[in-house]
Amino acid sequence: MIPTVSFASLKKPEKGDVVLFVFEGREHGDSFRVINKALDEALTRAMDAEDFTGKHGQVCKLVAPTKDYTHVVIVGLGVQEEFSNDKARQVGGVAAKTLKHKTTALTVMVDWEIAEYATYVALGALLSVYEFNKYATEKNKKTDVKHLKEIHVLTSDFEGAQKGWGNISAVAEGSYLTRDLVNEPANHLTPPVFAKRIKELEALGISVEVLNRAKMQELGFGALLGVAQGSDAEPQTVIMQWKGNPEDKEAPVAFLGKGVTFDSGGISIKPAGGMEDMKMDMAGAATVVGLMKALATRKAKANVIGVVGLVENMLSGNAQRPGDIVTSASGQTIEVLNTDAEGRLVLADILWYTQDRFKPHFMINLATLTGAIVVALGYEHAGLFSNNDELSERLLTIGNDIGEKVWRMPMGPAYDKALDSQFADMQNIGGRDGGSITAAQFLQRFVNKTPWVHLDIAGTAYTGKGTNNGPKGATSFGVCLLNQLVKEHYEA
Repeated sequence: MIPTVSFASLKKPEKGDVVLFVFEGREHGDSFRVINKALDEALTRAMDAEDFTGKHGQVCKLVAPTKDYTHVVIVGLGVQEEFSNDKARQVGGVAAKTLKHKTTALTVMVDWEIAEYATYVALGALLSVYEFNKYATEKNKKTDVKHLKEIHVLTSDFEGAQKGWGNISAVAEGSYLTRDLVNEPANHLTPPVFAKRIKELEALGISVEVLNRAKMQELGFGALLGVAQGSDAEPQTVIMQWKGNPEDKEAPVAFLGKGVTFDSGGISIKPAGGMEDMKMDMAGAATVVGLMKALATRKAKANVIGVVGLVENMLSGNAQRPGDIVTSASGQTIEVLNTDAEGRLVLADILWYTQDRFKPHFMINLATLTGAIVVALGYEHAGLFSNNDELSERLLTIGNDIGEKVWRMPMGPAYDKALDSQFADMQNIGGRDGGSITAAQFLQRFVNKTPWVHLDIAGTAYTGKGTNNGPKGATSFGVCLLNQLVKEHYEA
């Protein structure tokens, strides 16, 4: 369950668990002074004892300082001039994680005049307390563990924060859905089950269309179906349409996702170590689904298409072989040199289909596509590849502000040449060097000059250690980024 969030005017809480924030090297705000006075300067003494200076993310916690306050937590904001929505989200996460299993209700006091910061603090708190333990039966039987259910944000511009919360709360709902999908084990989230989960979005006003194997064969999806042929699970392509501005006759915007619900590598099998994490190879598709939920939940005044290709890449007597040649929906033939370079094959057909059927204003696809992007960028940025400067700059700017950062990577004819095949129109890999770039070059062959961005989220979609805004597992990277892109630039 997602905790509820409410906003009210700034005043001294009478009791409970309280969070305060202070900037580094600045005079503390009214909230701090009021609570500090009520506690007979205990906050000042605690900060001095802990060498607390207000650095970003630094925490000082007081336990039962009076009979009225159970916990009082002070969180550092860092340098005021460097503060941003990203840092607001981070400190909100730090605050909630500090008291995650200590309370059911939390009061957060925000002195800053910028209402948007208060909403991002609340978003960070919601994301940080997310848990996925539906299969941990013994853990779920425990009744002595507290779970945060209510977050009360007290802020000077509570009306402005309340007004902006509709957008941000929708992001939280979409992010929770994305994380739930990515964290599901592959035996529970096969392509048909994934499609059924997407159908549930119809309750929000999203139209959902499912293409089965027969329909995809009719459409010539030879690349996608080649990936799926080794699995007993039926492949699916799911098309979601949100018509939030029906009077607008301009082209819709389109988001596409790779949905490999489990990636064994196929005949080009992956190493056993870490293969269990390949349940997350559908994170691109899950992000698109979470985004569509966010847009519909807040009733975005935009027309948006979401398309996901759902397959399982498995070994069997019918599995695709290295050296096989398939014909994509575009009519171009592909020599499959490595069956573990399967995500691009899935995207090839749905990219072509989307641009051909919907003639979108732009297409943005997301995929956990290459390990090479992790080598290049680590876990801090997603790789951005594009044929459009304006779209790229918008994503870079928004990403830096909200903390879902992207880094634009090069593309060009010299990289594209690496995909030349002796026996077909192209091959599906270009060699070890520049692997994430040649993968993007491959995808570009199926966009047909439509403005396009490929986001390689292999390093950002899943975390092995947890962050300020969530535990180990799915991160929901991209939901906030793309929702904000639509909100700022493509709504009526």
